[in-house]
This record gives sequence, C-alpha cells and structure tokens, in this order.
Amino acid sequence: MSTKTAEQELTHGVEVFSKYKNLLFELTRKNVKLKYRNSWLGIFWSFLQPLLNMTVLSVVFAGIFGRHSEYIVCYPVFLFTGRLLYDFFNTSTKQAMTSFRRNAAIIKKVYVPKYMYPLSSIFSTFVTFAISLLCLIVVWIFFKVTGVSGGHDLEITWRALLCIVPMLLILVFSTGVGLILSVMAVYFRDIEYIWDVLTRLLMYMVPILYPLQRIETRWIIIVIKINPLYSMIELFRQCVLYGFPMSWKLLAYAAGVSFLTLAIGMFIFDRKSDDLIYHL
Repeated sequence: MSTKTAEQELTHGVEVFSKYKNLLFELTRKNVKLKYRNSWLGIFWSFLQPLLNMTVLSVVFAGIFGRHSEYIVCYPVFLFTGRLLYDFFNTSTKQAMTSFRRNAAIIKKVYVPKYMYPLSSIFSTFVTFAISLLCLIVVWIFFKVTGVSGGHDLEITWRALLCIVPMLLILVFSTGVGLILSVMAVYFRDIEYIWDVLTRLLMYMVPILYPLQRIETRWIIIVIKINPLYSMIELFRQCVLYGFPMSWKLLAYAAGVSFLTLAIGMFIFDRKSDDLIYHL
C-alpha cells in the first residue's frame, strides 16, 4: 500500500513538473535578464566579474601560496577554477534562499508549484556560471601563450570535457542546499545573515586560495576533505587544470553527498511547502 502511494506521488510529481516546465524556463530566463537589467555592460559582467576577482586575489595571494609550489601548475588559473565553482554555490544558494521573499506577492495570488522559485534562481545562476566558463578558456589560453606565472606548464587533454560531471554534481548539491535554505528562510529570517557568515568562512575552509598539501595539521585536512565542495572543486581541477583521470573516491563521495542532500531538500520542502504561504 505504501509502495503504491509512493509511486502515485512520484507519478503525480513528474506530471506536475512536466506541466510547468515551460514556466520554469521562463522564470530562469527572467532571472538572467533581471540580474543585468540596468547595467551598461549587461551579461558581459559574467566575464568581467570573475576575471577581476581572479586578478585581485592573484596579486594578493600569489606571493604566499603560488610561488615555488610544486602542487600548483599556474596559480591564477588554479585560483580561477576554485573560485568559479565556489561563487556558483555561494550565489545560487543565496538566491534560492531569498526566492520566496522576492516572489511573495505572486505566490499569494497565483498557484504555481512553489519549488519553481528556488529552482529558477539556481538554474539562472548556473547559466551565468556556464557563461563564465568562456572566461576560463580565455584566461587559460592567455597564460598558456604568455607563460606568465608558469602558464607554459598548462596542458589540455580530452579529459577537460569531463568537467561537466563536477559541474552537474555541484548543481545537484546546490539545489538540495537551496531547497533547504528556502524553507528555513521563511520561518527564520536570521538564516540569511547566518548563511552569509558561513559562506564567507567556507571560502577559506576549501582549497581555493591554497593547495591542500600546504596544510600540515591532520584534523584540519580531515575537515576540509569532509566538505563536499572540496571534492567537486578538486574533480574540476583534475579535468581542466591537471589533465588527470578523475579520482573515483572523490567522485563517489561527491555524488553520494550531492544526491543525499537533494533527497533531504526535497523531503523537507515537500513537508513544509503547503505552510509556506502562511508565513510569507
């Protein structure tokens, strides 16, 4: 009986999603347009912003972490690859967290499956993230051609095409976290400020600015490796920076945590979605 009910709920959920998939596409497109609506440079900021971040951080930290390091091929590209995935996770989860507050007026008047709002926020950020990969290609070519910061050591292989795997994993993970945060933010408004502080700390608890090999304290290394973002960033770097085969241990861990987080997010959202409107 319970199995039949679960199957019916799953079938109904798929039918509802199929019915509103065009709306999800339109909401995603609207979010992308609104992000740069009053900007002179428009979507060009998707290229310029990560480039400026990389430049500033490279100038500040290259002398500390990037000089005479056998674990970093080209520090600016190393930094860029890590910061690109972190920025997507940071921005997408924050956008999903505030999606109900930003769309409260529409939610109260028109029936739409409520998960459309956090999903559209995450997917629109993923579109910007995908566009930023073009900037990564330009940066990679620049340092390879000029040889600046050890750029001559950069090598490209067919494994770079596998970068889509960690990209999809961080999308799944961010969706799960975003669904959880979107519900929590309705009941506890302070979660927005708490999450802002946590994500700032998270940037320094993941090897974005430094290689993991520079850490000598064992318990700190364990804490970093437990963080699923470490696995996803390392998998991404193995594909596009080092040309190594992806580590199956990192891949299995990242995939397991990502889909588990998504399942938890869907479960919490399903339990609380009907009550959200009374707290907006």
